Amino acid sequence: MNNFFIRPKITVCTSAEEFCLSYNIGSGDLVFVSEGTRRRNFANAFAGALVVDYRKYVVGEPTDIMIEDISRIIGSQKISRIFAIGGGTILDAAKLFALKQNIPVDKLFNGEILPQKDKKLFLIPTTCGTGSEVTDISILELTKNKTKLGLANEALFADEAILIPELLQNLPYKFFAASSMDALIHAVESYTSPKATEFTRIFSAAAIEKIISGYKLITSEGKKVIPSLLRDFLTASTYAGIAFGNAGCAAVHALSYPLGAARHVPHGEANYAFFIEVYKTYASIRQDGSFELLKQFLAKLLACTPNNVLAELETLLENIIQRKTLHEYGVIEEELPRYTGIVMEKQGRLMSNNYVPLNRDKVLGIYQKLF
Repeated sequence: MNNFFIRPKITVCTSAEEFCLSYNIGSGDLVFVSEGTRRRNFANAFAGALVVDYRKYVVGEPTDIMIEDISRIIGSQKISRIFAIGGGTILDAAKLFALKQNIPVDKLFNGEILPQKDKKLFLIPTTCGTGSEVTDISILELTKNKTKLGLANEALFADEAILIPELLQNLPYKFFAASSMDALIHAVESYTSPKATEFTRIFSAAAIEKIISGYKLITSEGKKVIPSLLRDFLTASTYAGIAFGNAGCAAVHALSYPLGAARHVPHGEANYAFFIEVYKTYASIRQDGSFELLKQFLAKLLACTPNNVLAELETLLENIIQRKTLHEYGVIEEELPRYTGIVMEKQGRLMSNNYVPLNRDKVLGIYQKLF
């Protein structure tokens, strides 16, 4: 039996001003927002609310230490609503603050604490990649384990996902490119997942089409954020979130997590490092079913034959972000077996969604090819 769901209510606001007027944020509310975003978009907002600049507690991806530090700052203050405005870092973290108990974080992620939601949660993305606003997944670096893990539970769903394209206007190109690459990979991995259905593939395909079309325009106009594309890319990110929230991500994400945790590589960029090679590995094993459907769909978007899809896609993506080898991130060859062990032993949630099963030798082979 297959189930399909879109859990949070999805609202689109035309501006930050409309958002503020609609939600009347104040006493009893907790707002996560960076100082820069607040200054640019919400300078006179949130009076009476508890406002936390999460960037004071973490650089890069969210960690267990970040969650525990902020929890101590909040203490016993009574909170009824949580608003998180930002990228995947704070959207993933905010989900944990909507829970009755979120620390010790390692016990929560290890299943020793049952997630129980006791606050309203509103997620407002300022990037176009994670899709976290519509998923029940929170991904953290667990510093004790030196890897990233995901917690998936219905208690982590937002009550409302609020899309405000205006908030992407100041996104630097490198962050726009990396985050949108993440959304593309979400859409592709969920398309070929064994859990995919005709419903999830509608959202996967819509996200892929918007992103590929946008990338072609960016390639023709130079590496820059094109304002007219912001709504499309934000929508595509949410579409991809709906798709992978139902069908799941797979080996690309699983292989990227040890790199992201050990070398603090931004999530979308880390995924991109593995994306094409994982699909080349799949293709060397089998290309029927969902892979064949994907090739045919991409061939129409890229104006090429199905057999040339991966090469044409790789060329297009290289025009958006230049892919680095693993040693360029500081990885040493002796670490590759350890990374492989982490994937095989800790990332079963993701590896179960692979288009075809990948054993330890295949995973190590991908790391070695990309080294």
